[in-house]
Amino acid sequence: MNSSLLSICLLAVSGLVLFLYAVSRLALALRHVAGERMKGWLHRFTKTVPMAILTGAVVTTLLDSSSVVIILAIALVSAGALPFRNSLGVVLGANIGTSISSQLFAFDLGQYAVVAMLPGLLLLSFAKKRNKRTIGRALFCFGLLFFSLFLIGEAAAPLKDYATVQTWLLKLENPVRGAGAGALITLLIQSSSATLGMVIKLAAKGLLTLPAGIAVMLGAELGTCSDTLLATMGRGRPALKTGLFHLGFNLVSITVGLLLIHPFTALVMRLAGQAEVSRQIAHAHVLFNVAGVLVFAPLVPLCQRLLDAWLPDQHQAVRSLTAQPA
Repeated sequence: MNSSLLSICLLAVSGLVLFLYAVSRLALALRHVAGERMKGWLHRFTKTVPMAILTGAVVTTLLDSSSVVIILAIALVSAGALPFRNSLGVVLGANIGTSISSQLFAFDLGQYAVVAMLPGLLLLSFAKKRNKRTIGRALFCFGLLFFSLFLIGEAAAPLKDYATVQTWLLKLENPVRGAGAGALITLLIQSSSATLGMVIKLAAKGLLTLPAGIAVMLGAELGTCSDTLLATMGRGRPALKTGLFHLGFNLVSITVGLLLIHPFTALVMRLAGQAEVSRQIAHAHVLFNVAGVLVFAPLVPLCQRLLDAWLPDQHQAVRSLTAQPA
């Protein structure tokens, strides 16, 4: 019994390690292919809040990482290449873009991963131009992403026979406990995509219910703020304000989500119809992020004024002090 459980854990951890490697290398490869172009898009197409949201969503979908896009926006704000207000729309759009990944994870593509991995490996091994090798690396890592999720799903399947594991997973239906587990897991592995991927695969194997999956998903949204906050360190107040807006947006939306989790779950079940639980969780992720952005988008000017008043830029603070009469 113990050796069997150890084998399950080792296979699941191996899948998780491969997933984290694939996510990091895929984001890096895509940044090499289109990094400067993405910076240009963020600078050019973020003049208004709706355009900034749309640009953030598109760039996040292409780079497959909301953290990378938000960190990129923070870097541009710090360098003065992106106005602070424009970055707020990018942050909102990134939250929509990251939900596209959960839709892809809900498809059982792991057994077809070789379709992307093989040509990617061939390009990586035999292409002479650096750009083609980078494209090959991106293809290989894209396939590896789904293969690693397939491994996690196969490792999780035998857990149905363990009553203790099932009992613990059922406890995640408690909104606070489920959200806490999601936040902790995401904080430890530094990837909300990995957390969502595991949740979707556990649900596909019948190990996780929709209420538990939604609760963990809400927690993962909070855990992903850690790396963006770390990215603001030493980058000045405009970058810090962008990171704080991301944290505030997630805190408010997650709190509302937890308070309304039961009607929200009922709404997802009604909209998703007879879809599998894994697909319902993916739909819930999209619905939650889109609803949060629609509510927050009109409040961007107010959020900007509040953050500017709380953390004025250094040169503005100096001007206001020198303007005061002696």
